[in-house]
Amino acid sequence: MRIILTHEQTDFDGLASLLGANLIDEQAVPILPRRINRNVRGFITLYGAELPFVDARDFSADSIDSVCLVDTQSLVSVKGMGDDTSIKVIDHHAPREDAPQNWQITTDETGANTTLFVEAIQDKRIPLNTVQATLLLLGVYEDTGSLTYSRTTSRDVRAAAYLLEEGANLSIANDFLNQPLSLEQQAIYDQLREAAQYLNIHGYQVIVAIGSAEEMDEELSTIAHKLRDLLDPDALFLFITIRGGVQLICRSTSDNIDVSRIAAHFGGGGHPRAAASLIKSRPVEELHNELVKLLPDNIQPPIRVAEIMSRAPQILSPDTPVDEALQRMQRYGYEGYPVVDQGVIVGLLTRRAVDRAISHRLNLPASSLMKAGDAHVHPDQSIEHLQNIMTDTGWGQVPVVERDSHEIIGIVTRTDLLKTLTTKAPRPGHPNLSEKLEQVLPPARLALLKAVAEIAQGQRAALYIVGGFVRDLLLERPSLDFDLVVEGDGIALAQAVSDKFGGRVTMHKRFGTAKWHLSGQETEGSEQSDLLKTLTTDHSPLTALDFISARTEFYTHPTALPTVERGSIKLDLHRRDFTINTLALRLDGQHYGELLDYWGGLGDLQKGNIRALHSLSFVDDPTRMLRAVRYEQRYDFQIGERTLELLLEARPLLDRVSGDRIRHELDSIIDEDNASQMFDRLHELGLLEAIHKDIIWNEHIAEQMMALQPHTPEEYWNLGPELRGARLKRALAYALWLIPLPIYRIQGVIKRLKLARSLAETIRAACFIWNDLPDLVNQKPSAITTRLAKTPALAIYGLHQTTDDPKARSMLEAYAREWVHVAPQTTGHDLRDQGLPPGPAYKQILNDLRNAWLDGEVTSHEGERQLLEKLIRRFVKG
Repeated sequence: MRIILTHEQTDFDGLASLLGANLIDEQAVPILPRRINRNVRGFITLYGAELPFVDARDFSADSIDSVCLVDTQSLVSVKGMGDDTSIKVIDHHAPREDAPQNWQITTDETGANTTLFVEAIQDKRIPLNTVQATLLLLGVYEDTGSLTYSRTTSRDVRAAAYLLEEGANLSIANDFLNQPLSLEQQAIYDQLREAAQYLNIHGYQVIVAIGSAEEMDEELSTIAHKLRDLLDPDALFLFITIRGGVQLICRSTSDNIDVSRIAAHFGGGGHPRAAASLIKSRPVEELHNELVKLLPDNIQPPIRVAEIMSRAPQILSPDTPVDEALQRMQRYGYEGYPVVDQGVIVGLLTRRAVDRAISHRLNLPASSLMKAGDAHVHPDQSIEHLQNIMTDTGWGQVPVVERDSHEIIGIVTRTDLLKTLTTKAPRPGHPNLSEKLEQVLPPARLALLKAVAEIAQGQRAALYIVGGFVRDLLLERPSLDFDLVVEGDGIALAQAVSDKFGGRVTMHKRFGTAKWHLSGQETEGSEQSDLLKTLTTDHSPLTALDFISARTEFYTHPTALPTVERGSIKLDLHRRDFTINTLALRLDGQHYGELLDYWGGLGDLQKGNIRALHSLSFVDDPTRMLRAVRYEQRYDFQIGERTLELLLEARPLLDRVSGDRIRHELDSIIDEDNASQMFDRLHELGLLEAIHKDIIWNEHIAEQMMALQPHTPEEYWNLGPELRGARLKRALAYALWLIPLPIYRIQGVIKRLKLARSLAETIRAACFIWNDLPDLVNQKPSAITTRLAKTPALAIYGLHQTTDDPKARSMLEAYAREWVHVAPQTTGHDLRDQGLPPGPAYKQILNDLRNAWLDGEVTSHEGERQLLEKLIRRFVKG
């Protein structure tokens, strides 16, 4: 198969070139780009039925033999293209220096690319109808400014003349083109374009610009028209200072933006799509600020079914038993399921009908219990239409059906509708965070994300960064750690990334997750290899990347680990703990940088509110109580009133959570900079006691925890390389916390939290020393060393950090720095050479010699020799 492609956001020159290439090669399929300029789209709407174009969404091919690329040298990937696909370029721009060597590129210097095709059509004497000739004329006119731009060639003029002879309609062309600008108008146009301020109001792109035309007498509306067509905003507002005041020019391309109302506010008027006002005796900056404040209240948010629906809906067959339907409703929490027979909607089975059947012990299938009907909506329909459908049918769950394929692609519920209609609902549209993303990510990581997104787009899979990364990006606390969620097959995407860049993939098929390890075999000598090298050798190296298939979860009983099934991104986000963690940033294709906020997370971030997603959130996973406190204190937020009620009600369930999971959450809290405040709050809410009755918290422990930061102790503490930074902070935190407790209470806490054996032994050893510290400081160094000899180094350091007694701290430091290293010069060999038979006396004599050194009774080699003689005589006599 042969296809013809042009650039995205195509203009008439690109569209006409598509047509021209098809007229020359009728077997080649001209595919429309996904993004088209508004005036071009309007032409296609009116005359598209007479043209050969194919929408990209409707095109599919197993194999594409060749691509003819027109009016561009940038290739958009189309399914079916492969390494063997030949690429031919016909363009009027200079050849790209980095174009692939195997491309066949033909370029010529004409004002319009369409001219090249018109010349070929004329040579081949291909007949044209009026629509074809007019479109080709539009292509020539648009790129040459109706033959007025300086780059216009005589070939463009001859092409236009030929098209007029072939029946091109100038009246139609005039409807879709602007008049050329004068030099003075062009200067104002350039000024306004440079000053354009882009605003996102309820999902609409609005442009506001300020300019000056005090020395110009020509009309200004043409400039606004030209700017609107070039920048393609949903609304355009120009403040232009003229001799008589400030001229406000308003343009709209949306029914939801009535610019006449805004112009009326400034004393003007007009039509909903075009309006103006002349404002006198007011500074232009003041007018600009007033307009910006005015816009949110005068732009109606556009909402379509596609924006609020859940994709990949669950459906029932007519023969589904009532018991199975009940089980699914309990598992997923849905109140109704569409009943579908061989792809056709035949009814809706509601929870009420199922409950009544169960109560009457009726073992009936879904077909006998459902509300019969085929109610549905299309994704492009308005929520007003959806509301009417729900009102007329009584259905609280309405399937969403694709117009062309009639496939059920989603479901929209009464709850979705109510959330949208309420005044507190988040505004529709997707704010774009691409600029923020590109500011915080190092170039190599950003390049990797874009490469992965391109591969995902090729697999027709939507790709997202979700959760904490997006939350912290919005809070201006960016992180470099992120996971990728794939609305599709995460394992397949990870494997495709590995195939391109190298590395290796490990996977967990049950959960649809994969981890791509960047280390491994790379494609030698390639850009991909260089990218991986940069990522893995950076000062903050990226060693692995997680790919997660979008999924949903359910819990078989409280505190259980979740059971996982594939789902949509909306359902995937709904399984998370709090609304502030349900934000997703889309990465693929034209959606790059779009922020998805299905559950009000952005609003809660702005309010500083920690809110659970549903009433059973803490019942499903009680560890979320600990995370709620962690997020609250980390961001200086507040746990919402209702969420706090749910937390306190579920508090006893913490006793049923495994020690490993509890300890993991406590470890995460200890790692925080303000861990002490978090534990204060846990204590205030009774959560520590709910974990175990002997976990105490008081002001003394809080002060010590507050002073505890990741650090590297002096070498003389002999803690070993494994106890550094955060790991040491965790170990010390548990030691500081538990050492002052009686040993019988410590045992219970250690068992409850399932502390590692080495840490548990350290805490026990420190506890045994703790109560003796006041007496130990008054003893001789030899007695202290003997007492501490078998105590782990971490226990000694923990005691040093825990005690407030300066004498005890000095004693412990002296032991670690000096006393533990003191040893006599005499060895067992020396004792044997003295004729003393081996036995317990060796140990006693060597201990006595060491103690004498420690206590200052021996200070020289000669003094040790004399003491040794005495000790030997004593043992010999004994």
